[in-house]
Amino acid sequence: MQTQLLLADDDVELCVLLQEFFESEDFAVRLAQDGLQALEQAQDPGLDLVVLDVMMPKMNGLDVLRELRRSSRVPVIMLTARGDDLDRILGLELGADDYVPKPCNPRELLARIRAVLRRVGGSVSQSIVQAGDLELNQGNRTLLQDGVPVDLTSTEFSILLTLLQHRGEVVSKRDLYLSALGREPVAHDRSVDMHVSNLRRKLGATREGHNRIETIRGIGYQFRVS
Repeated sequence: MQTQLLLADDDVELCVLLQEFFESEDFAVRLAQDGLQALEQAQDPGLDLVVLDVMMPKMNGLDVLRELRRSSRVPVIMLTARGDDLDRILGLELGADDYVPKPCNPRELLARIRAVLRRVGGSVSQSIVQAGDLELNQGNRTLLQDGVPVDLTSTEFSILLTLLQHRGEVVSKRDLYLSALGREPVAHDRSVDMHVSNLRRKLGATREGHNRIETIRGIGYQFRVS
């Protein structure tokens, strides 16, 4: 079955070029030229991934993402203006799985898409990882905290899983990029930092009031062992 991909960008020429490229890579590609179209199509449960431009008419990409995350966990890769750190940070805070600066190389975008899809669909294990009040199910990629579901993006889940599998140990940022984002870190890229910040907000502090995920300055992160 073909992977169902939505490309949401008001640059018609770019969309056609990317559509031809991804169809040659055996993707089924849908197009949306404004934010309202993007939001409507992105809510289709048959969709596998959304590539979402920030700057679009009728409704910008960040607002689309904000509304989409109210009801859907479909993976989203944001297209942002090169050097626009604010859009990248906001996108990650709102639940984007990754971002690619524009203008982008189609092959780089393809590599990012495949990395996200591997994280979402690559695990067939039904094993449970438990740590205190947290219970991660690797089979359906869900998290329970004290028995209550916690909504995580695929990237947040992958980062938390890696940290829990090595709880009590320091995990370097590079290892988190490779395991959770499927790529090497690049200069000035704070994607992992933003995802960890989101995890801290969603999980809250320990019962003792400590951060569950500690920053090890200059190295990476460590999941606290009580």
